[in-house]
Amino acid sequence: MADCTVFTYTNEDFISDVCCGQQSMSRFDVALRCGWTEKRNAGLFRYHLDELETRTLPGPSAYIAQLNIMRGIERRKPQEILSVRQNFDPRQFNFNKINPKELLFELQKECESPCDAGCHQNSSKRKCKVIINVSPLEFGHCLLVPEPDRCLPQILTPLAVQMGIEAVLLSADPGFRVGFNSLGGFASVNHLHLHCYYLNHQLRVETSPAEPILPKKNLYGLLDFPGGFLFYTQGPDLDLTVNAVCSLTDIMVDRNIAHNLFITRGCPPRRERDPSVSRNGVRVIVWPRLSCFGAKEEAAFNVALCELAGHLPFKNREDYETVTEEGVQEIVRKYLLPQEEFRALQKHVMKCL
Repeated sequence: MADCTVFTYTNEDFISDVCCGQQSMSRFDVALRCGWTEKRNAGLFRYHLDELETRTLPGPSAYIAQLNIMRGIERRKPQEILSVRQNFDPRQFNFNKINPKELLFELQKECESPCDAGCHQNSSKRKCKVIINVSPLEFGHCLLVPEPDRCLPQILTPLAVQMGIEAVLLSADPGFRVGFNSLGGFASVNHLHLHCYYLNHQLRVETSPAEPILPKKNLYGLLDFPGGFLFYTQGPDLDLTVNAVCSLTDIMVDRNIAHNLFITRGCPPRRERDPSVSRNGVRVIVWPRLSCFGAKEEAAFNVALCELAGHLPFKNREDYETVTEEGVQEIVRKYLLPQEEFRALQKHVMKCL
């Protein structure tokens, strides 16, 4: 993979004070937004992404529906996936084979002291490529590819989770989100990567109520639909959160349970919805789900990381204009673990963590 600009940062670059409606940009935002716009203007995407037609569905969930017909048409055909634990295959497409012009920059954390969380002696090797997604779902849609030369399969590692959370902390925009689809959870490429993009709309998962499961591990349970595991961090306990998230996803990989992960600015977990505009912490939500191996795709939208979070990119105008909250939940429910299986998994997670 060709050399590219290196974006270095430390904990001092993390933005601690973020509120809804805030329009300021961090150094990271400037680099990503300007670089992405330059790539778009250079014609490197499969289609030109203008401002998407968007509406908020009536109902308490306030789903954000967007019409993005071209992504459904032009998106790369998913690779054949047979297992959540499938090995990396160098003969298949991977992110070491992209056009070098699709690279934006490389993320690298610099050590401020030997004790910095997630910053080790081998930090020079702990880099993350930021690559444009040539079939974008929203403005700034990129892929975070940790250590691409290691050719890791699409299974979360501590570095991948750390980079995802730190990317959110580097942004001053509360609409910057990061997510992950496992194999069987609509990941289309079996090479470790996360998605990141800007969405200028609030999502319910930022403020959804939660109940404690293992608070000492920053682990809570979402009370809203769809229910999932919630981790919350404000930065100082980042290592604890990263390790707990990976422990959870490792359990699901061992059990061949597909999953989706979403990282967003959010409120501290409480039993009641938090109406405040403050988004000083980071929420990491993990949804275990039924695996889709070679399954027929939904006509309206696929159920993956952004759809579970309440952001719905629609493939056709009819469904976009006519769908209801109840209709969305009916589609989503087909892909969730049955309640009995979810409760059994939660008990196992509590025992293991």
